[in-house]
Amino acid sequence: MPRLLAGLALAALLAAPAQSPMQEWPAYAADQAATHYSPLTDLNRGNVSKLAVVWEWRPDEDAIAQFGTRPGNFQNTPLMIDNVLYVSTSYNRVVALDAESGRQLWAYDPKAYEDGQPPNGTGFVHRGVAAWRDGPSRVRIFMNSRHRLIALDAKTGEPVSSFGTNGVVDLTQGLRRAVNPRHYTNTSPPVVYRNLVILGNGVGDRLSYRGDPPGDVRAFDARTGKQVWRFNTVPEPGETGHDTWGGESWKTAGHTNVWAPMSLDVARGLLYLPVSTPTNDFYGGDRPGANLFGESLVCLDAATGRRRWHFQIVHHGLWDYDPASAPNLVTITVGGRRIDAVVQLTKQGYAFVFDRVSGRPVWPIDERPVPASTVTGEQAWLRQPVPSKPVPFSPQGASLDDVLDYTPELKAAAQAELKKYGLGPLYTPPSVDGVIMRPGIIGGANWGGAAFDAASGVLFFKTSHQAAVARIVPPDRSASNPRASEVDANLIGAVGNAPTFTPPPPDGAAPGAKVPSLPIFKPPYGEVVAMDLNRGEILWRSPVGDSPAIRNHPSLKDVTLPERLGVAGAPGAIVTAGGLVLVGGADTGLNAFDTRTGELLARVELSRRTSGTPMTYRTRSGQQIVVVATGAGRDAALVALAIK
Repeated sequence: MPRLLAGLALAALLAAPAQSPMQEWPAYAADQAATHYSPLTDLNRGNVSKLAVVWEWRPDEDAIAQFGTRPGNFQNTPLMIDNVLYVSTSYNRVVALDAESGRQLWAYDPKAYEDGQPPNGTGFVHRGVAAWRDGPSRVRIFMNSRHRLIALDAKTGEPVSSFGTNGVVDLTQGLRRAVNPRHYTNTSPPVVYRNLVILGNGVGDRLSYRGDPPGDVRAFDARTGKQVWRFNTVPEPGETGHDTWGGESWKTAGHTNVWAPMSLDVARGLLYLPVSTPTNDFYGGDRPGANLFGESLVCLDAATGRRRWHFQIVHHGLWDYDPASAPNLVTITVGGRRIDAVVQLTKQGYAFVFDRVSGRPVWPIDERPVPASTVTGEQAWLRQPVPSKPVPFSPQGASLDDVLDYTPELKAAAQAELKKYGLGPLYTPPSVDGVIMRPGIIGGANWGGAAFDAASGVLFFKTSHQAAVARIVPPDRSASNPRASEVDANLIGAVGNAPTFTPPPPDGAAPGAKVPSLPIFKPPYGEVVAMDLNRGEILWRSPVGDSPAIRNHPSLKDVTLPERLGVAGAPGAIVTAGGLVLVGGADTGLNAFDTRTGELLARVELSRRTSGTPMTYRTRSGQQIVVVATGAGRDAALVALAIK
């Protein structure tokens, strides 16, 4: 009998399914190619409706407010390595969590808040860290906090004493010129290539003074912290593009930085930089010329920092249309030819696609005429690049036909408000009286980036349909402006929020009742888009999220509205082999779309707005978990979801 029981036990053991292997998320965008792709299928079209919250972790950073600082949204996308999550908080703390339960293992505080509020206008934000394996068992976590690059031991959270000075490198050293450390910041994670840690920097958009921080991209030795190379995003004499900075503006121009995530072709050692707008974002009278490498996609040799190729997406940028997300490295088939390509999404609603080795466009890109500037001293570039494929994925330009028009009264009121501003096609320059920018400064596509499914050749991403008003004004140098000393330009941009109008009072409203405003433009305000990169065509688009304040507006109570109005927001999407596109979209839900059709398969309501791009992993115990950052300040939380 004992022998029979032993045999039955062995048979049962052999029949049981093998434990699922752990699946990590080792880089900010899943991998160095920025695919935001997971091969997991545990969570799929058939069971995603059962997705539910399983745990939350809260940063609890209220006490930091005593330093007079303000946190922004909790925008982190964690790493998962060896069953541990590595998180950067809004205040730049680095925290390790147990990937199964969310239990905190350790925390490191660089005390970035002691330098005061960062000059980015968003409050303290940070989106992620990077990891480097020094041998099979030793892992370092790299955090670029304000003007410091910090190396931490992944097991303990302690600074690595052999790196820099007690684990810290001062990033203001080794730049082309001295800078104010308070004006230098970072929000996106570094890139790690072999034994190099590579990073750009962030500069407050509204800073505008001669000699503000340059956008130098640099590589540091991962073991010692020694600077290995530097790439000048504003070219110096003898460098390519130097002649595109008129009036010797190269000497004083700043910004032109890489604040967005970068991507890396590891096999070829090619690094791709989405370079932002030069000083200042909306007025370029002090920097005549095309201004390379501003608003360009630049490919570098990752080992040396030498330029391999570049393409300027916007000449002499005046709209803050800096490429805001990591370029996606993809392999596609176009006209029967396999192409290793790179795709750069843009705020203005274009997808630029290039051969990632040669830099040649996959589809022709035309230089088309655009309007001239009406601002004295501004020399706007009169032609801008327009890709022939793929088609634009967001509405571009503004006309009276674009307004919210559910009723004749609403249409008339919206058009009356819109007539107060300058209207025109994409790339109509900002003016003294104010011009409608559409898309606005958050896009189109923003820092959340895109997700790529290699099996289908389809790119999935969130896009926002939100306009802005771009106006050129003299700077405020009054004593009451605490930032007056940071602006010495003659003119700067004053860009407002999405333009709105006040509808007429609805029937039955009390005399003098205040009527809430509505967006001038019609919905949807945010969509998930599926783009077939083999054909350069949009497969489907589906509104993501909702806008309750609009849906419940008294002027719309008798209007049949779309099922989802969509919501504007910068966070991005991920795609899984389970046939799912997972995206928050900046409202209070996590959404799961079918990759084939765009059908909304499930929506999990959360208690806060989603504020980061999600990620997913399988734990050592075999459970697939989806994690997304939500909320801001004292109401921030990292939320984990799984099939219960």
